[in-house]
Amino acid sequence: MSPLPEPSTWNQPLPEARPPAEMTIHHLPTGTYDTRAALAVKGGSFRDKRHFAASAVLVRHPKGDLLIDAGFGAGVAAHVAMLPRFMRAPYAVGRTVREQLDDSGYDRSRLLGVLLTHSHWDHTSGLDGLPGTPIWMNRDERQYAAAPDGKVFRQVSRGHPIHEYGFTDELYLGFGSSHDVYGDGAVVVVLAGGHTTGSVIVFVTLPSGLRYAFIGDLTWQIDGIRRRVERPRLLSRLADSDRGRLRQDLLRMIALDGLMRIVPAHDLGSYDGIPLLAPEAAARSH
Repeated sequence: MSPLPEPSTWNQPLPEARPPAEMTIHHLPTGTYDTRAALAVKGGSFRDKRHFAASAVLVRHPKGDLLIDAGFGAGVAAHVAMLPRFMRAPYAVGRTVREQLDDSGYDRSRLLGVLLTHSHWDHTSGLDGLPGTPIWMNRDERQYAAAPDGKVFRQVSRGHPIHEYGFTDELYLGFGSSHDVYGDGAVVVVLAGGHTTGSVIVFVTLPSGLRYAFIGDLTWQIDGIRRRVERPRLLSRLADSDRGRLRQDLLRMIALDGLMRIVPAHDLGSYDGIPLLAPEAAARSH
């Protein structure tokens, strides 16, 4: 098993960002499901069982808050039952995003919406507990979600307004299409349509200067970045819309490793250091 060619490390200045002092992020873990490493990355072992994270990340910003993905919802059992049998895996359920927000005293009226990295079931199940909350999607992902893979999304998104955002042609860290959510460089979304046609990466810069890249399912585990390996070919054929584009975007992110924290959506350890939503944190959002 040969790794991808090692790209040159990014040697240009990182994009300017002016995050407000009050801005924070929080990890909202909602559960896990089990997958063998051999099915996640090339060269993985069948003896290595990985607990894939199903999580959301709350971005708190004075102009309004966003959730990145929604994790497992209250109806996750029914959502799993809607999947083809070969896609079902043992799973463990934690507290839903709604439960974590409400238990912490968070004011959900502050939510601008749920910004999806893409529309697959394990990123959208938790929408069932956030009625009326806008869903942020780009046009390509809306079209993708209308196809068979969007079955769970179409159910849980009923009654949610869709906020369709667009992209400018402004380059961002080598990606050709970007959207600056707040206009201050603190949260920038780039199109990375290899996994699904409208998949995105969400770059977040905190007031401390710490940067995160929430890369969705560009790779399922951080091994894909650190070992420069793709998904196994069969899994990629089943899971990815454009394997060539996905490889290009994976190489772009490998070149950024070390300059920011890269968080694959399903790599549980990659969320280490992102604080949970404590009551005192939620109180500051009122």
